[in-house]
Amino acid sequence: MSVHDFIDNEVKTNDVVLFMKGTPQFPQCGFSGQVVQILDYLGVAYKGVNVLADSEIRQGIKDYSNWPTIPQLYVKGEFLGGCDIVREMFQAGELQKHFEDQGIAVRGAA
Repeated sequence: MSVHDFIDNEVKTNDVVLFMKGTPQFPQCGFSGQVVQILDYLGVAYKGVNVLADSEIRQGIKDYSNWPTIPQLYVKGEFLGGCDIVREMFQAGELQKHFEDQGIAVRGAA
């Protein structure tokens, strides 16, 4: 399986997947940590993929999305964005609505 196929499979078989530095339990950069905090706060079930574990995946995800930075959040196969976009959507209430519109359970609005 090629790196592209692996990434494509992860994106398409998980409702929410976060390509990040580190793991959800132990983020290895501040930006990944911020996205993990937002997803955990919202109570969204997601899969974390540690790009530091494999340099091919680390480069492959950038090529896959045509987006230069990590973390990268995918929802129902769609690239949502990186840390800044996710944080802005969260602060505006758009992220919660996007999850709900996609049929993904979110913890009660704060």
